[in-house]
Amino acid sequence: MYIIINRKFVNNRKFTILKMKNWLLSFLTFVIFLGTPQIASADVSGLVPCKDSAGFKKRLDGSVQKLTSRLANYEEGTPAYLALQDQIDRTKARFDKYGKQGLLCGADGLPHLIADGRPSHAGEFVLPGVLFLYIAGYIGWSGRSYLQYTKTTDKPNENEIIINVPVAIGMMSASFLWPLAAWKELVSGDLLVPGDEVTVSPR
Repeated sequence: MYIIINRKFVNNRKFTILKMKNWLLSFLTFVIFLGTPQIASADVSGLVPCKDSAGFKKRLDGSVQKLTSRLANYEEGTPAYLALQDQIDRTKARFDKYGKQGLLCGADGLPHLIADGRPSHAGEFVLPGVLFLYIAGYIGWSGRSYLQYTKTTDKPNENEIIINVPVAIGMMSASFLWPLAAWKELVSGDLLVPGDEVTVSPR
């Protein structure tokens, strides 16, 4: 009898602990869900699409009005008049492009770049940033390749000062795929040198 009661007690206790764990897990899930900021509702605080921004439209109207007021100083058909008219058209086209591209504007009516990596705003910062890194890496890899070439010549210092243009152009042409070349050298161990081979200035 004691064993049966004890088993019931153990089973009830296990059930109670399991029930408490489930309740605690549900509670934590609910708290985390409430505490996590939702991207959809926070796109982006204080900013609105430029096409819907009153400040953006005000800036457009102000820019066009300033240019239009200057048109009165020139006769229609003169070069100055045509230049101003072209500037007005370009201003309208620029503002229209900003509105259609989905840029976000603040209360000041100016477009703001979103640099948090979200795909919907990748064209504002991420893609130009990647392009910048690619171009900077291309320049660096071309220079590195040329310096490695100069070390194999009879007069390395002279070849660094007086650039061998045909060789340099060849290095530049071969550096367009520098990310793959860098990865290949990293994997093979040729990209980095041991610490004892790095020149350290005296301290």
